[in-house]
Amino acid sequence: MKYIARWILVAMMGAAAAACSMNDEKAAGPAEETAANAGRVVDDSVITGKVKAALVADPTTKAHQITVETFKGVVQLSGFVDTSEARSRATQVAQEVEGVKSVKNELALRN
Repeated sequence: MKYIARWILVAMMGAAAAACSMNDEKAAGPAEETAANAGRVVDDSVITGKVKAALVADPTTKAHQITVETFKGVVQLSGFVDTSEARSRATQVAQEVEGVKSVKNELALRN
């Protein structure tokens, strides 16, 4: 339930950010900065979802124990995989997702 409320808040802030645009070239105030951060969070969430979906769909990674986090377009992969092939494939799959700037692969091989 908390996550739904968060998503609603983020979506509302994102909509507010899209609706409010600055016509002059003054520095952004606190409200504009908050709205911009909300928009970034939404973008990062979309990237995270796309990367997770791509990893689950990939027959090599399957992504059952891969955690994906995104900050400013940088994706971090963590968790466990069975093979080094799955580890490198996870990086490749994540890099192919639109919006991903770079990938930090911290996946560990399961013994």
